[in-house]
Amino acid sequence: MNSFSESYAAAGVDITAGYKAVELMKAHVARTMTAGVCSDVGGFGGLFELDVEGMEKPVLVSGTDGVGTKLKLAFIQDKHDTVGIDCVAMCVNDIICCGAKPLFFLDYIACGKNVPEKIASIVSGIADGCVQSGAALIGGETAEMPGFYPIDEYDLAGFAVGVVDKKKILNPKSMQAGDVMIALPSSGVHSNGFSLVRKVFGVGEKDLSAPVAELGGKSVAETLLTPTKIYVKPILALLEQCTVRAISHITGGGFYENIPRSLPEGMGVKIDRSSLKILPIFDLIAKTGNIPERDMFNTFNMGVGMCVVVPAAEAEKAIAVLKEAGEEAYVMGTIVEGDEKVTIC
Repeated sequence: MNSFSESYAAAGVDITAGYKAVELMKAHVARTMTAGVCSDVGGFGGLFELDVEGMEKPVLVSGTDGVGTKLKLAFIQDKHDTVGIDCVAMCVNDIICCGAKPLFFLDYIACGKNVPEKIASIVSGIADGCVQSGAALIGGETAEMPGFYPIDEYDLAGFAVGVVDKKKILNPKSMQAGDVMIALPSSGVHSNGFSLVRKVFGVGEKDLSAPVAELGGKSVAETLLTPTKIYVKPILALLEQCTVRAISHITGGGFYENIPRSLPEGMGVKIDRSSLKILPIFDLIAKTGNIPERDMFNTFNMGVGMCVVVPAAEAEKAIAVLKEAGEEAYVMGTIVEGDEKVTIC
């Protein structure tokens, strides 16, 4: 491509670096292609042909999010190939809560300086997330913004679109006292609560690369950068085989903010504290930061990345379906009548 501006380059924007980044990311994008994709990388818009065969009233479901301040740790560790998974996960895990199957994803990367290899590394993670969720990466934007972002930093956000037949949209109002809430374990802190995490561990001020016995010999940095788990395929399998009343994606705000979003008026959940499989990183955060348990459950996922509500009679089958799909699911609580949305005891 015969495109170069010396004046723009002098201002800090190298448009040729953008072209190189696109070339480097093409192989990653190609891994995500699905039957509905109708466009190539580099166009003005991403085209997707919607297959609604078998659906009576298809409804599009969208979700958008970013990675947040977890990126600060990625900058410090100079590790950029997993935060893209986080970005995809935060979007597709949200739309699956409606019962929707993700179709496609678009990303937005804003940086102080476009280093093609770094951008391609970020996109490799985005592609990994898309493959895990069955979504096609049909477009995106890389914006070089010198003077706005520090030269070695960037921000990463994106959005996903999925589809669900209207009659299959999850209806929490069908929930009944005695229904069971099932936990799907998280892979770690995921992408939420990192402002508190950074304060607790002194991210940017202390070396977090040393092995820690409590973390199975992994370092704090390595553990914190573990990408967010994507639950799309196990949940889709569950939706096909079991009655699902509601789904909650446990993100920022923890149990007390996210679980109530999927509960109808007059219903709450009684959670068995002893049943929860809390990961060692959360114990370390609480101990290091002297954080009360109530605050921990109101900030982090505490080892539960997603939870689903099913009729008690289908709990055993639901757990079996999820385990077959690779999830070590377990019963964490029971739906009860009352105004108290979340009770942990």
